[in-house]
Amino acid sequence: MTSRLERVTEQRLNSLKRIRSKGVNPYPHSYYPSHTSADAIALFGRQGESPQSMSLAGRVVARRRMGRMAFLDIRDGSGKIQLCFRRDLLGDEDYEFLQEIDIGDVIGVEGKLFRTRAGEITLEASDFTMLCKSLRPLPEKWHGLADVEKRYRHRYLDLIASEEARSIFRVRSRITAAVRSFLNARGFVEVETPVLQSQAGGALARPFVTHHNALDEDLYLRIALELPLKKLVVGGFDRVYEIGRVFRNEGISVRHNPEFTLLECYQAYADYNDMMNLVEEMVSSVAREITGSTRIVCGGKEIDLAPPWQRRYLRQTIKSYCDIDFEDYPDTASLRSRMGEAGMEVDAAKGRGRLIDELLASFVEPDLIRPTFLLDYPVEMSPLAKRKRDNERLAERFEAFVNGIEVANAFTELNDPVEQRERFQQQLGERVGDEDVEIADEDFLQALEYGMPPTGGLGVGIDRLVMLLTGQQSLREVILFPQLKAKSDD
Repeated sequence: MTSRLERVTEQRLNSLKRIRSKGVNPYPHSYYPSHTSADAIALFGRQGESPQSMSLAGRVVARRRMGRMAFLDIRDGSGKIQLCFRRDLLGDEDYEFLQEIDIGDVIGVEGKLFRTRAGEITLEASDFTMLCKSLRPLPEKWHGLADVEKRYRHRYLDLIASEEARSIFRVRSRITAAVRSFLNARGFVEVETPVLQSQAGGALARPFVTHHNALDEDLYLRIALELPLKKLVVGGFDRVYEIGRVFRNEGISVRHNPEFTLLECYQAYADYNDMMNLVEEMVSSVAREITGSTRIVCGGKEIDLAPPWQRRYLRQTIKSYCDIDFEDYPDTASLRSRMGEAGMEVDAAKGRGRLIDELLASFVEPDLIRPTFLLDYPVEMSPLAKRKRDNERLAERFEAFVNGIEVANAFTELNDPVEQRERFQQQLGERVGDEDVEIADEDFLQALEYGMPPTGGLGVGIDRLVMLLTGQQSLREVILFPQLKAKSDD
């Protein structure tokens, strides 16, 4: 038995043959509409009439036939507009050709605007052109696809079917532009650094490995932007940033995707206090530009992003939630034992820093709804950060959380080349066999030996920022093509 898709496809292939038999090219090379649908409607709204003919183009999303008249709705990148086709205006041959136009086809149309008795602004067609014949039926429910995985796997269908989906990605583009504008206005210079690297450094993450045939050597997709950007600070770029894709060979969840968009920026003669100010100013400024307010709604909760954000110390915060003071347990074994006493299942392969991170993720993060900076992380969790001025066991590092999600991470950058080399060597010695370990990048260490001024560094997850400002609960809603397991279609 043939499926509905097979029947519809066969019908449309037959229509395609008929169109070509009439000498019509169903896939012309170009078409130049004079207006978008939104511009046309706005123009008519201002003038109240349409004295001149105009041309529009878009995908057919609805059709209604009423004897000697037919109405089609088309949608372009700006919105939707109704078209009216009259037999007495088009002539019998062109009017009958409308039977070959299916929902999903792309057409161009010329005519004048008028307002129907129902009050709808409509273009009365004097001529039309087939621009693309669609061979597959579009989703039947125009409010969006019911199959969530299909929405992600075939994003183009989601965008055709859902105005909400299209709106999210338009907003995403505006958010990225607003971040750039904010940083540019403060003297930061945008740069681009290599995606393919001989060593994957700048973060604790497992990299993707690829092979360069001409060089006959393995390379890594970058896991962070940090090390090349700090080399540029050494080279004299006092304020520098990059917005780029990074790649981490890790799990997939509503908050994690193997490739994601990261902002990293570095400011010479600054520390993590300056980065805190930068984060709260930037996020609140972008929110105002995008939504008109610093107040957003996430999961039914109203959150105010206006400065100042709450500042809390990591040590005291974890202790207040689970009664474990990690300073009382200075080595991995003692902390692992204490967590076991608290009923936690502890991975024997995790070091002390990873165990503290597990305490944070399990007990604290879900409750950080209000914008919050968590300050001063253990040194072993922050190999690229300077030690805290009054406590050498801690590093001047913060993570920023909103609605239970980490959105930013920042350091007072370590610029002592001797200590940086020692930190790398110590970490490698303590975590033998752990793939999530900071690699000692020799070229980076040499750059530090030439001298990097005191510097504050910041990383912001753009995807998570978009989640917040669009009220979404999953990264997959704000990444056009999220990573999914390969699957053959039925």
